[in-house]
Amino acid sequence: MSIFNVTPQKEAALKAEMIRLGVVEKDLLEIFVRSSGAGGQHVNKSATCVQLKHLPSGLEVKCQKDRSQALNRFYARRILCEKLDELRQGKTSALGRKQEKIKKQKARRRRRTRAQ
Repeated sequence: MSIFNVTPQKEAALKAEMIRLGVVEKDLLEIFVRSSGAGGQHVNKSATCVQLKHLPSGLEVKCQKDRSQALNRFYARRILCEKLDELRQGKTSALGRKQEKIKKQKARRRRRTRAQ
């Protein structure tokens, strides 16, 4: 059974990414707070929002994507890994490449509208 209520493949991929980036569970400070927004009575009564802080880098991530605390823990770790990767590699990281691609697409659209 998975810790985060996700498929074993997703959990293994997250663990591999954390190992690649050198993120250790003991370096993470995990705080659970009450979520805000849609979700009704369940959200108001339970602490499903996860706040992660990576102590060596000082990066903080807050995630309340889902109503489940276990899934939010998974998502927060994944977001933290993306941010750490971007911090270390800059534009060559996966997130950096995605942002550059979107930037180029928008520039192309602007040129097309000006040409018309």
